[in-house]
Amino acid sequence: MSKWEYDGPILEIENLSISFFTRTREIPAVMDFSCTVMPGEAMGLVGESGCGKSTVALGVMRDLGKNGRIVGGSIKFKGRDLATMSDAELRDIRGSEIAMIYQEPMASLNPAMKIGAQLAEVPIIHEGMAKDAAWNLARQIVADVRLPDPDRILKSYPHQLSGGQQQRIVIAMALMSKPSLLILDEPTTALDVTVEAGIVDLVKDLGHKYGTSMLFISHNLGLVLDVCDRLCVMYSGEAVETGSVKDVFDRMQHPYTQALFRSIPLPGADKNARPLVAIPGNFPLPHERPNGCNFGPRCDHFVAGRCDAADVPMVGVSGHERHDTRCLRVAEIDWSAPPAAGKTFEKTPVGDVVLKTEDLRKYYEVSASQLFGGGEKRVVKANETLSFEAHESETLAIVGESGCGKSTFAKVLMGLETATDGKIVLYNQEIQGTPIDDRSTDTVSSVQMVFQNPFDTLNPSMTVGRQIMRALEIFGVGKNDAERRNRMLELLDLVKLPRAFADRMPRQLSGGQKQRVGIARAFAGDAKVVVADEPVSALDVSVQAAVTDLLMEIQRENKTTLLFISHDLSIVRYLSDRVLVMYLGHVVEIGSTDQVFAPPYHPYTEALLSAVPIADTHVEKKRIVLEGDIPSAMNPPPGCPFQTRCRWKSKVPGNLCEREVPPMRTLDEGHQIKCHLSEEEFRQMEPVIKIAAE
Repeated sequence: MSKWEYDGPILEIENLSISFFTRTREIPAVMDFSCTVMPGEAMGLVGESGCGKSTVALGVMRDLGKNGRIVGGSIKFKGRDLATMSDAELRDIRGSEIAMIYQEPMASLNPAMKIGAQLAEVPIIHEGMAKDAAWNLARQIVADVRLPDPDRILKSYPHQLSGGQQQRIVIAMALMSKPSLLILDEPTTALDVTVEAGIVDLVKDLGHKYGTSMLFISHNLGLVLDVCDRLCVMYSGEAVETGSVKDVFDRMQHPYTQALFRSIPLPGADKNARPLVAIPGNFPLPHERPNGCNFGPRCDHFVAGRCDAADVPMVGVSGHERHDTRCLRVAEIDWSAPPAAGKTFEKTPVGDVVLKTEDLRKYYEVSASQLFGGGEKRVVKANETLSFEAHESETLAIVGESGCGKSTFAKVLMGLETATDGKIVLYNQEIQGTPIDDRSTDTVSSVQMVFQNPFDTLNPSMTVGRQIMRALEIFGVGKNDAERRNRMLELLDLVKLPRAFADRMPRQLSGGQKQRVGIARAFAGDAKVVVADEPVSALDVSVQAAVTDLLMEIQRENKTTLLFISHDLSIVRYLSDRVLVMYLGHVVEIGSTDQVFAPPYHPYTEALLSAVPIADTHVEKKRIVLEGDIPSAMNPPPGCPFQTRCRWKSKVPGNLCEREVPPMRTLDEGHQIKCHLSEEEFRQMEPVIKIAAE
């Protein structure tokens, strides 16, 4: 029988348990996990970090390392138990019948080999294909994954491709032998949202074209809705709910699934009127799991003596086909009841202008051969005529893809770089040309930053309390150590961390807790302007809600101006008062959140909005996948920076888009767009996101 002719389940996992063994103990990572993937079906595996999603995938690949072992249950691939296969049998299956795509594309590519040779190697090794035939197949699949100029790509080395292109090559490599099962482990986490949209469409199309079954691992529920037919929600090593995507999204039957959805910013959430509901408590460590239901200590429906009495089995949900839940009270809970009314807030009035930038430019000079000197000097235009104002108590979001200049602007504002031209005025004082070493303590303490990755910003050898006190010392807060210690404890209260955490080391904290320490340190000197650079993108969705809530609460108390740099437009819509959209160093649109999220849009904003995955089955989206990659800031296109990827360009007569940078035009009060389109074209734009009636 050929590998494509199989009509039973492609993957059947039954009561799987996987443990990792250390010198002192056995750590159960996955317990009693079952799921079935049928031919041509895409199964989503969702849950927070540490819930066991990737462990399941590595179990299927039989790649658990020296310490990992399958201690119970079975994993059957096309009816054959993978756990009993010999190494030789596994080698035959891996890569040819089961392929895996990892989160970081460069980890799967050999930097010293050209792309063509890496792709052709797969069928040559697995199928004994002739070299010429393998190269022809490689060329065809590179075209299938929608990469331009396949011949050039095949002759390139991995470092000559962008992140999105590298990920497409990894997908092409996985598809070279047309596997029956494709495992994708967070394949788009490191990519921009517009690139992600292209990859997601590609994965869906190729799944249909080749009839490949998929196990799609993600923490992004919106992506799972876009890609998958069925999903399995995991919590602390167990499957807690599984069913069709529509059943689980619209008729969820487990308190954790419900809590997860309430903590993500779907359309309609509002930071004042309808704030997100963070999941209380913390995710249990594997050796500290509670008795009975793992989710019990964080559950609104917990009943002592019942939910914690014994292990909870998976049960079928009556009236739903192949929909199961791990909840004892499934029949007693009113699943359609709205969440208990949470706290609501008055909209904070916005104050005077605190920060103003005028025609800010930041250029970098790069010599053609920086390593050996010489050669012609070239200029990278990272920021181009950046102008905006930010007010007291306001959240201004700065959005755009990687390389658009968001973080460069943040560095200039912080004094880590100095501006090439233009002004940054903070409280009537120009700071664009003053590096951080020459700034007064007052200026440094009033502009602070919360970074994307909390792990990189804390000193691993210093306690949490000491690190916050060090910041207080630098900012000249408190006369002595005792005063500073009191202020440090107050800051821990402010970010809702127990005071006992003052004596902990960073390694003893979770990602969300570390980010809170970062926020406490940023507010140590009573910062007036806080630049939050992707502050929640490294955190789980349930933790994101708590951290964004915390930023809002501190802003209300301290009247902080928050510059929120992000590519996640769902969080931007929820948090921000105004939005500034950047592309290739230019501000292409700025306005209130309502103005930017409703037509008329700049064509780039329209594409960004259409690419955002939204975890709501009632949302209808117009799909606009951008062709091509972002041009280089060293060699920007002539005219409008976006013209090489714009679907509206043909509406503008006389090649104007290719000849002239558009002027910044004001459409409504406070709403500006840098575009050549006519008023008539703007009026005809339709909403990208619509919410369908029930």
